[in-house]
Amino acid sequence: MKKKDVRLVSVLTGMMLVGGLFAACSDEEKEGSVPEPEKYSPYITQVLDFRPAPGQFVNGMPSWKEGDTQETMNQKVLAAIGNNKKGMISLGGFGGYVVVGFDHTIENIAGKRDFRVLGNAFYAEANPNPDMTRKGGSCEPGIVMVAYDKNKNGKPDDDEWYELAGSEYNKETTMKDYQITYYRPDENKEPVIDDDAPHIADKEYIRWTDSQGGEGYIAKNVFNVDNSYFPQWISDPNITFKGTLLPDNGVNEGTGEEEYWVLYAYDWGYADNVPNGDEGSTFDIDWAIDKKGNRVSLPGVDFIKVYTGVNQNCGWLGEVSTEVCGIEDLHLLVE
Repeated sequence: MKKKDVRLVSVLTGMMLVGGLFAACSDEEKEGSVPEPEKYSPYITQVLDFRPAPGQFVNGMPSWKEGDTQETMNQKVLAAIGNNKKGMISLGGFGGYVVVGFDHTIENIAGKRDFRVLGNAFYAEANPNPDMTRKGGSCEPGIVMVAYDKNKNGKPDDDEWYELAGSEYNKETTMKDYQITYYRPDENKEPVIDDDAPHIADKEYIRWTDSQGGEGYIAKNVFNVDNSYFPQWISDPNITFKGTLLPDNGVNEGTGEEEYWVLYAYDWGYADNVPNGDEGSTFDIDWAIDKKGNRVSLPGVDFIKVYTGVNQNCGWLGEVSTEVCGIEDLHLLVE
């Protein structure tokens, strides 16, 4: 080997050694450096349960297909409203619910609203009642409950759930511990027609009874006559829900034979109660109360449950049914 070649090899070898030292130093710096804080999603990342009560949009939002199970329906709900998709699901009549989770604990920051529940509420552009001052239109209030995973087992235990007390909680018109049972309909039975209600295809479609001795039916309307209103992936002959019952909020403001239903918003504290851009769609974890109505102090929440809070049929509009389009951690959305 020529002397010039030897010198070139020596230079290259030295460069490799130095490069190796730099690489070693770089690796050591990575191992000894403080890791970047983990970035969490402000949106729903898991759906733990979806159990809607019967309703005209059940089996359609999300769409049920033959063979779907509870697990696959949960996945469809996540695909619709998780990860900022902003699709929409229907919870059906009173008590129907969805339970969602996140990849972090939503922090309870004093004096601030902590999360937003997205729905599809909107106000009516016109109201035949000129004396009405309340805001209303299509407002279908849902009760919001929260759970903090205090034992860190990754699921909401029964003793971890707390209701967020909204504006109607302490009013005499609100009923605590209300229970309702819906009975699976015979889809082949002869429909019961009401000649005075041309919008009703079967006025005795899905029967219900409640804890107050009341009973009635969820009617099938002519606008959604081809699909079943009973959740098809649930095989039980009946389903029961329990919770806080809000007073009816739908009023027929029409005159004569013309119906004009207005579903009025409550003051604060309910999902799908006001348009998403209103402050009323945001919630404070400090509103949490226990089963006795006592305030509780939570450091944050890991799970949120929303269920339909009204048991009312509104003529051609059908049953009051809360819709959910997503949930956002407000603290992670701050730029």
